[in-house]
Amino acid sequence: MTTSSVYPDPTTLTDWRRDFHRHPEIAFEEHRTSARIVEILDEHDIDYVAGLGGGTGVVATINGRHGAGRSIGLRADIDALPIDELNDVDYRSTTPGRMHACGHDGHTTMLLGAACALARDPDFAGTVHLIFQPAEESEGGGRVMVEEGLFERFPMEAVYGLHNWPGLAVGEAAVHDGAVMASFDVFTLRLTGRGCHAAMPHLGTDVVLAACQLVNQLQGLVSRETPPHESAVLSVTQFHAGDAYNVLPETVELRGTVRTFDADLKARLEQRFRDAIDATAGFHGLKAEFDYQTRYPATINSPVHAARCAEVLEALPAIDRVHRDLAPSMGSEDFAFMLEQCPGAYVWLGNGDSAALHNPAYDFNDAIAPFGVAYWQALTRQLLSA
Repeated sequence: MTTSSVYPDPTTLTDWRRDFHRHPEIAFEEHRTSARIVEILDEHDIDYVAGLGGGTGVVATINGRHGAGRSIGLRADIDALPIDELNDVDYRSTTPGRMHACGHDGHTTMLLGAACALARDPDFAGTVHLIFQPAEESEGGGRVMVEEGLFERFPMEAVYGLHNWPGLAVGEAAVHDGAVMASFDVFTLRLTGRGCHAAMPHLGTDVVLAACQLVNQLQGLVSRETPPHESAVLSVTQFHAGDAYNVLPETVELRGTVRTFDADLKARLEQRFRDAIDATAGFHGLKAEFDYQTRYPATINSPVHAARCAEVLEALPAIDRVHRDLAPSMGSEDFAFMLEQCPGAYVWLGNGDSAALHNPAYDFNDAIAPFGVAYWQALTRQLLSA
C-alpha cells in the first residue's frame, strides 16, 4: 500500500491535523476539538456518542457488513499541553500557553482517517469502537472513561492504542510484549520548623538543610535499594523555600514524581520514602506533611495482543521495520487504565528526527498519518475477519 492509496487522502489528513494543531485545548476543555471530531464523523455518516469522559470524549461505532462477530476498541487521545509553542509554522498554535506538543493532534487525525476508511468499506464481521479520549496529560481521562462505564456501554474483547515516537525512524514501529510505559505517582512534602535570622541558625531549625539532605538520601532508594535489573525513577522536580536573603524560612515544600513498572516495587519505594521523611524530620525536629498520590498505573501489553499488532505492522508495505526489543519508556500513559480492564496492546510509530515529546519545538510528522490510518484499518480487518 502506498500513501496515495490511503483514504482519506494524505492532503485531507494533513488539513485535519493542522486544524487541530492550530486550536489546542487542554484536559477536559477539548470542546472545539470534540465538536470538530463530531463534524467529520457526521460528514461520513458514522454513528457516535459524544459528551463522554467528563464531557468532551467521543466514541464512534462501525459495524461490519458481514454481520455479528467480535468487538474491539481503537483509542486516540485528543488533548494538548499547557506549553507556549516555539515552532514558526503557518499552523502554529493560536492559543497562548497551549500547544499540541505530544502529537495528540496526529493521533486524533489517524483515528478519524481510519473511521472514515472503515465506514466506507466495512469489510469485516463484528464491531469496532473508535475511542476519542480527553485529558491524557496527567488528568486521567482514560480513568474517567473507564469509571463512566466505557467497557459496559461499548463492550469489546480487546482495546488498542498508538503513539508517535520521536527518534524512531519514519517507517519503523515498536511493539512490546509486556511493559511499555511506567506508572506515574506524584508527591508533595511540606517540612515545617522554626524560622530564624540567617546569622543565628542555632536559634531555629533549618528546613532548607534538612530538605537538601533528604533529596540526596532519596536517590539512594533507587541507586542502592532497587535491584539493578528493575527500573525506577524518583525525581524531585520542585523545591520551594524562603523569600529573603537573611531569613531561614519556617517551611520548605518539595514536589516530584515516582515511576516504576512493578506494583510491588512501587509500594516498597513509597514506604521507604516515608521512612526517610520520618527519619529526617525526627533528626531535625521538624513537622512533616506528606501527600503521595497514585496517578497512572504502568502500561502493560498483553503478549498475545502485542504479537497480533506486530504481525499487522510487519505486513504493511509502508513499515520497514518493527522493533520487538526496545526498552520501555519511563514516561506514563493513561491508556494503562483501559488495559487494566481489557486486554490489548499499545504500539509506537516512528515520528522521525523530531524534537522530543513535550518540547515547545515538537511537531507531529504529517508524513506518518497515512501509516497510522493503514495500521488501524489492517488491524481491524485482521482481528474482525469475516
